[in-house]
Amino acid sequence: MDLTYRTLFSKRKTLSISVERDCSVVVHAPDGTDPERIRRAVESKRLWLYEKTRHPQKTQTRTHPPGTELVSGESLLYLGRHYLIEIVEREGFAIEFRNRFIIPRARAAGRTEVFREWLQARARGLILPRVRKQAQALGVAYEEAKITDGHYRWGSCTPGGNLNFNWRLIKAPLFVIDYVIAHELAHLIEPNHTPRFWSIVRIAVVQMDKAKGWLKENGQLLEQDL
Repeated sequence: MDLTYRTLFSKRKTLSISVERDCSVVVHAPDGTDPERIRRAVESKRLWLYEKTRHPQKTQTRTHPPGTELVSGESLLYLGRHYLIEIVEREGFAIEFRNRFIIPRARAAGRTEVFREWLQARARGLILPRVRKQAQALGVAYEEAKITDGHYRWGSCTPGGNLNFNWRLIKAPLFVIDYVIAHELAHLIEPNHTPRFWSIVRIAVVQMDKAKGWLKENGQLLEQDL
């Protein structure tokens, strides 16, 4: 297999390799790392990378094509559950959530645009307070936490202490959201995925293994427009 990868340099002290959700390979390396050392590190992970880049979750085709019109009876994943969508004849453009999504017919023309803004607002209102609460419990401080539109990572922690969370996480159950939050906050204590790192995450979220399993099984559902 011909391995291709991109390298991101930062002030970190160690080198790590990750596979993004688009199957691209990214090497995170300290500033000034010898390219030959990076090449050898990637080569040493050849089998692991081969398996990861061919994971069915990373290549599964979305079941709903974007831009098609909504119809009553479809459903949307929100906080781990599918809720029915009901198209109603009324004026206005506001989406209501009353154990189902109530959408004015005027909003039914575009699938992606209908829910993106609504879900992003819910993500900001629910995820960011949980970040603050978990950070206090762990005794760590971060620079800024944001809701972002990254397609292939659920969360990230920059070397400068900034936290980013994919708005699509709002579709996952709360214990999964809390796991992703704890995962990124733990990087402020332990940058690498060491046993100490996973111990920190497990202390913060006792359902860590269940959350990892849920994301492995259902992560592709979060990326669907509906």
